[in-house]
Amino acid sequence: MSGLVENFKTVLQRIQEATPANQKPARLIAISKTKPVENIIELYKAGQRDFGENYVDELETKANDNVILTECPEIRWHLVGHLQSNKVNRVLTRVPNLNCIQTIDSIELANRINNTLKQQSKTLNILLQVNTSQEAQKSGISKEDFLALYEHVKTNCTQLNCQGLMTIGLLDNVNAADDSDFHVLIQCRKELCEKFNLSTDDVELSMGMSHDYERAIQVGSTIVRVGSLIFGARLQH
Repeated sequence: MSGLVENFKTVLQRIQEATPANQKPARLIAISKTKPVENIIELYKAGQRDFGENYVDELETKANDNVILTECPEIRWHLVGHLQSNKVNRVLTRVPNLNCIQTIDSIELANRINNTLKQQSKTLNILLQVNTSQEAQKSGISKEDFLALYEHVKTNCTQLNCQGLMTIGLLDNVNAADDSDFHVLIQCRKELCEKFNLSTDDVELSMGMSHDYERAIQVGSTIVRVGSLIFGARLQH
C-alpha cells in the first residue's frame, strides 16, 4: 500500500472513530489543490469519489484530464474556494462531473449560477458559505444575513439544490480548545431548521479540515475537507 493510500485509510478510520454513536460518518472531500492528477487517480482507485479544488482554473484542467475522464467516471468534483462571478460560466460549462459549489455567499452569485444552469437545463448542489469568524478578508455571508440568502435560493433559484452550510473557520486557528466557528455554524443550522421547519438531518454541515476535522465531526459536521493529511504538505500555489 502506498503512503498516499495509507494516509487516506488512516483518515477514513479516524472519521469513523470520531463519529458519535447516533450519527452516520461524515463524508470526506479530498482536497487535491496543487496535487498531481496521478494522486487523484490513485485515491479514486482506493475508493475515494469526492475531490475538492479551490481554484476554477485548476479544477477545469483536472476535470478535463483524459486519464481522469477515462479511469474515474464516477468522480464528484467540489469547488471549495471563492467563486468570482466572472468565472461562473466557465465552472458550469467546462467542468465535467461538477457535483457541488460549497461557497455560495451572495444573492448575486446564486442568481448568476441559477441563470446559467437554466440555460443548460441543469441543476447543481450548493452549500451556503457562512463567515463564522467574521474576518473581513474571508469570503462568506454573515450569520445575520444567511437566512435571507437561503430563502432567496429556495424561492427563486429553481436550478440550485441547497444541501446545507459551510464554513472555513479561523484562518490561523490551531487552538485545540477553540471550536467557536463550529458552534456558530451549528447555531445557524438550528435557526435555519426552526425558520423553515426542516430536520437537522436534512441540512449538511461542511466544516473541519486537516487540523481539526475530528473535533468538527464530534460536534456534528457531516462533510470534512481534508488535504494535507492525505496528500502531504502543499506546494505553494
